[in-house]
Amino acid sequence: MKVDNIDVKSSIESAKRQIAEDKSLSPSMRSTINLLILIINLLLNRLGKNSTNSSIPPSQDPNRKKGANQDDDAKKKRKTRKDKGIKRKPGAQPGHKGVTLEKIKKPTEIEYIDIDRRTLPTGDYVDIGYDSRQVFDVKISLHVTEYRAQILEDTNTGKQFVAVFPDDVKKSAQYGAQVKAQAVYMSIFQLIPLERILDYFKSQAGLLLSKGSISNFKKAAFKKLEDINFKSWVSMKLLMSEVCHADETGINVGGKRIWLHNLSNEKYVLYHPDLNRGKEATDRMKILEHFKGVLCHDHWKPYYKYLNCKHSLCNAHHLRELIFAHEQDGQAWAWLMHELLEEINVKVKESKKGFLVAEQIKKYQKRYRTILTKGKRECPLPAKTPEKRGKLKKSKSRNLLERLESYEEDTLRFMKEALVPFTNNLGENDLRMTKVQQKISGCFRSMAGAEEFCLLRSYIVTARKNGMGPADALRALFSGETPEFMEY
Repeated sequence: MKVDNIDVKSSIESAKRQIAEDKSLSPSMRSTINLLILIINLLLNRLGKNSTNSSIPPSQDPNRKKGANQDDDAKKKRKTRKDKGIKRKPGAQPGHKGVTLEKIKKPTEIEYIDIDRRTLPTGDYVDIGYDSRQVFDVKISLHVTEYRAQILEDTNTGKQFVAVFPDDVKKSAQYGAQVKAQAVYMSIFQLIPLERILDYFKSQAGLLLSKGSISNFKKAAFKKLEDINFKSWVSMKLLMSEVCHADETGINVGGKRIWLHNLSNEKYVLYHPDLNRGKEATDRMKILEHFKGVLCHDHWKPYYKYLNCKHSLCNAHHLRELIFAHEQDGQAWAWLMHELLEEINVKVKESKKGFLVAEQIKKYQKRYRTILTKGKRECPLPAKTPEKRGKLKKSKSRNLLERLESYEEDTLRFMKEALVPFTNNLGENDLRMTKVQQKISGCFRSMAGAEEFCLLRSYIVTARKNGMGPADALRALFSGETPEFMEY
């Protein structure tokens, strides 16, 4: 690694050799210098990390370019494409599926336009039809339904009989299912702050809500999800799935750090807040201990304690770590492995079956192992010296190399099984928006609030994955209807 054109790694190695050769240093001085070298190495590793070679988000990249500088980067990319002979036309690129606004058969309103006959030349005219154009627009307004229950009185006895109101109409004035659904949708799915939700209803519909009302809507929705056993239903669906993605992230509850776990796939998602990060927490989800499919994850060790399922590692993490090993540690083997994994991924995508044939698998496995053999020569185990006792600390590059060797089957599973993805991006994407919620709200006030958010978002995201609009799914929930995606 170079800093201001100084090869820091070589300088550190040179310093280590001098310390080892200098017999005049006292044991305490030698220990102090070794400690300082260790701290320098830790700081260098942190200095060299960014969003391309680690899990650091782009927003935290050092010396991140903003504004006009980002425009300069875009110009450089366009110039690079031009130099390579790659031409891009304005607008959508080849392969992009466009969406064209088309007329509908039953418009909401029809407005007739008559010809001003005074503008026509003299003659006899017959109406033969019309030409039509449609304007699509949205009208947001307050809609109040008044239910008037008929009262009948017996003229002989004076006894009165009142018609029965609908089951969900319990008060003289109350909010309807659509208002509740929209408020919960904006809070839980769109993650809009409460003040802005209140402003939206006031300015657009003249409806005065309160924070307490929205809080009550969310509690009511949570209770309804418990009534229909949604958590048990989605847990069973994930348990029976062939592939699941797992991930976790830290969140704050009352200012204290806890963990948010998620299990998901293309159709279902379940979020679970827990005080623990490891297997104890995922056990409480009551899914993975019985799961027999393929579990995709980022090599978090507790996941490997589930032995009844197969595992698939996230190669997006591997690619970033390989870039770090190549750029910061100067490991040539790392770049070869990076290119190999990307090449295999392209071949899998090109395959009509979604996986490679036996001959291709054998060829790529051989190249994979050859690169690892080169890596062992280039990145050997640290040598033992009389001064160093106990277990020797391996470099990040060496740890990565050994992991790729030990977990070859799980790293390359995506090229053998059609349903297994190249990365764990689906699971990470499902979890990412919860970090946005933390940025907006800062933290959950209580564990009950975190559990409420997790179950509601599990329901909304699952509905969306199954083709049902989040607002429609919430409206159905508040109306006491079984959501369409839960009927099969």
